[in-house]
Amino acid sequence: MFDLGMSELLIIGVVALIVVGPKDLPGLFRSVGQFVGKARGMAREFSRAMEQAADEAGVKDVSQTLKAASNPAQFGMDKVKEATDSLTDWSPSEGSEPLSEDRAEAARKIQEATAAKEQARRDAEAAAAAAEAAASEAPAAEEPKEKG
Repeated sequence: MFDLGMSELLIIGVVALIVVGPKDLPGLFRSVGQFVGKARGMAREFSRAMEQAADEAGVKDVSQTLKAASNPAQFGMDKVKEATDSLTDWSPSEGSEPLSEDRAEAARKIQEATAAKEQARRDAEAAAAAAEAAASEAPAAEEPKEKG
């Protein structure tokens, strides 16, 4: 605030001690502290009032627009995000008519055939894994005989 260093504060304290006296010095410091507190409170309230007036005048919106204009790459990305927001909420079944009976039957058959093939693939993988496990255990069970 006043940019006072330690040596300046020490000189002020010694002068105040000589002028006011040791008896009244704590009261003086208390009243100075209260004055400084009131001054800070008034400055804080003034700052808030100015910020509120600026918000009401739309300065914040203008400031954001100027910041966006000064960084065109970010400004462009914001517009791209705004344009693609509607695409992230898209659902394929939303807004479409239900399938006709023959198309629904064909879709059901395709789903059943796909599920059957997936199950067959899983069964084949499980059988291959079981055969591989059995083959790896067989050599371990037979120990070579030593010739004496």
